Amino acid sequence: MNGASLRLLIAVCAVTLLCTVGVAMPYPILAPIFVDGPADDFTHFAGLAPEWLLGVALAANPAGILLGSLVLGPLSDRLGRRRVLVVSLLACAVFNLLTAGALEGRWYLLFVLARFATGLTEGNIAVARALLADHHGEETRVRAFAWLNAFQYGGWLVGPLFGGLLLRWGNAVPFVIAALAMLGCIALVMAGVPGGRTALPATPAAPPTGAGHAISGSTLAPLIHDRDLRRLFLLQMAYMCGVTALYDYAPLWCVTEAGFSSTGIAWVTAAQSTSMLVGTWLAGRLPATSHPLRIAALAALCGAAGLGLLVVLPGAPGVLTIGLLGMPLAVYSAFMPAWVSSRFARHGQGRVMGLLTTIFCFANVAIALAGGALSLWNVRAVMALGTLCAGGAAWALWRWARREATRENPAAASALA
Repeated sequence: MNGASLRLLIAVCAVTLLCTVGVAMPYPILAPIFVDGPADDFTHFAGLAPEWLLGVALAANPAGILLGSLVLGPLSDRLGRRRVLVVSLLACAVFNLLTAGALEGRWYLLFVLARFATGLTEGNIAVARALLADHHGEETRVRAFAWLNAFQYGGWLVGPLFGGLLLRWGNAVPFVIAALAMLGCIALVMAGVPGGRTALPATPAAPPTGAGHAISGSTLAPLIHDRDLRRLFLLQMAYMCGVTALYDYAPLWCVTEAGFSSTGIAWVTAAQSTSMLVGTWLAGRLPATSHPLRIAALAALCGAAGLGLLVVLPGAPGVLTIGLLGMPLAVYSAFMPAWVSSRFARHGQGRVMGLLTTIFCFANVAIALAGGALSLWNVRAVMALGTLCAGGAAWALWRWARREATRENPAAASALA
C-alpha cells in the first residue's frame, strides 16, 4: 500500500469511526435518563410517557441520517468526496455542541432537533463507503469493507463506553469532546482524500420524466427502474428492522430485564462491539466467493435466531446473547455491501452506498417509534417484532442466493440445496 492509499484509508476509517461514535454514544445514556431519571420537563415532556419520549429521541438521529444520506452520497458523486466530507464534518461539530447545550439545559425539544440535525451530517458514512468502492476492485472489496466495518464497530465500542463512563462529569461532556474530535477528522480528510469529482460508469439512462425526474438526484432514484434493487430495498429494510431493534432497545432490555445502569449498558455494548470486531476479522478471512450473498444470508439467519432468544431468555443469558450477536451482524455487514456494490455499481457507488445508509435509517426510525409504543407493554415485544422482520428477510435472502447461484452456475446451486 503506497502513501496516498494509506492516507486515504486512515481518513475514511476516521470518518467512519467518529460518526459512528456520535450515533452510538447516547445509547447507554438515554435509557437510564428516561426510565430511571427524575420526573422533570425533559423526561415527561408534554405529559408523555418516558418510554415514548425515549423512542422519539432514539428516532431523531437516524431520521436525520436518513435525509442526509438521500443527498450526501449522490452529491459526492457530483461535487467530490472531499468537499462533501469536510462541510458535513464541520456541521456535525456545531450540532454536537448544540446537543450538549440542550442536555445541560434539560430542553427536550432542542435536544431532539439537535440530534436530528447531527444526523443530517452523519449521512457522510455513505461517502466513506463510496470512497472505498472507488479505489477497490471486486477481488479486494470484501476485505476493504471488512476494514471499514472494523472501524464502524470500533465506533460502537468506543461510543457507548465514552458516553457511559464520562456521564459522571455531566450529560453534556461527551458531546463537547465529540465536537472537538470532528476538527481532527477534518484535518485527516484534507490530507488523505483527493479532491475533484468521481467519474460515474457510463450506462444507458431512463428518460427523465415523471417521478424519476423529480428525484433524479437522490439515492432513491434507481429504485424506479431497477426491480432487483427494489427487492433488495424491501429485504434489507426488513432485516435492518431486526438489527435496529437490537441496537435501539438492547439498552432498555438491560435496564428492565437485568437491572443495569449506564455503566453496565456501556460494558455490554462494548462486549457486543468486541464480538463485531471478531466477526469482522472472520469476514476478512472467509473466501471472497463469486456469491457473497450466500454468506450474508447465512449470517442473517444466525442473527435472526439470536434475536429471537431475547424474547424468552432471562437476564444473564440474555446479556450474553446480546454480546455474541455482534459476530453474525459483522459478517453480514461485510459481505452484503460488497455484493451490493458489485451488483448495482452501474448506479454510482455514492448512490448505492447511500441507499444502504438510507435503508438503515428508515428501519431505525420505524423501530424506534414502534418500539416506543411496544415497550410501554414489554421490551421483549420489541425483540419479537425484530425477530419476525429479520427472520423473514433472512430466509428470502437465502432463497435469492440460491436463485443467483442457479442462474450463473447450476452446479454451484447444489451446495445451497
